[in-house]
Amino acid sequence: MGILNLTPDSFYDGGRYTEMSEAIRHAEQMLVEGADIIDIGAYSSRPNASEVSEQEEIDRLAPFISRLTREYPECIISVDTFRSRVAMEAVRLGADIINDVSGGGLDDQMYAVAGQLQVPYILMHMRGTPATMQTFTRYDDLIGDINQYFSERIAALRAHGVRDIILDPGPGFSKTVDQNYELVKRFREFTVFGLPLLGAVSRKSMIYKSLNCSPAEALNGTTALNVSLIQKGAKLLRVHDVREAREVIQLSIQLNESNLLYENN
Repeated sequence: MGILNLTPDSFYDGGRYTEMSEAIRHAEQMLVEGADIIDIGAYSSRPNASEVSEQEEIDRLAPFISRLTREYPECIISVDTFRSRVAMEAVRLGADIINDVSGGGLDDQMYAVAGQLQVPYILMHMRGTPATMQTFTRYDDLIGDINQYFSERIAALRAHGVRDIILDPGPGFSKTVDQNYELVKRFREFTVFGLPLLGAVSRKSMIYKSLNCSPAEALNGTTALNVSLIQKGAKLLRVHDVREAREVIQLSIQLNESNLLYENN
């Protein structure tokens, strides 16, 4: 899943792809490098990001989704939004997946809309809002509390008729750096639901703060953690750097096949 932010203030690539020509060019590059899905966002979820109205979010997304579906009809598009109206408009224009960082917590109509649209829904764990989430980092049991959150929301999504659910434990959202590493270390425990898991650590602060570097210098750390996430059950990787992630996936598959061949012999 290649990340495409149509925002001026995202933590890593904010402002790079606000022009249509640059955004299309980057999407094309990610598809060439092996992206299966393009995840498009028009509202930055980083702490202290600027507020964006519903209409402005739609106005940023709509022309790009329309053009991308026209020029690359085979492209699978995920819309990164927590607003049901934005999700509905994006799917009407050709988006295929809803990626909701709030897990339905910021729009009480989101589950009903996802059920109505009958598209896959990415359920992410977050507490509070993007502006307040880092004040909600106290847990009785980090993994147990996240799984309880998933259990309750999966049931609610099923009740609204949502059939295809992908789980994202939300590294970087409502978690300290140490908690993020515990989440990665115990990532396999989220497979208990039998649903696909999304690994989303690309260039996040858990990497660049630990390595004392900038987001621009966090590719190697991202790759290291992506290897661990795949080994622990991730079925999707959400990344800024598609070619490098595709190489991780390819080598992980080859390694698994070699292990199977060795065991069979």
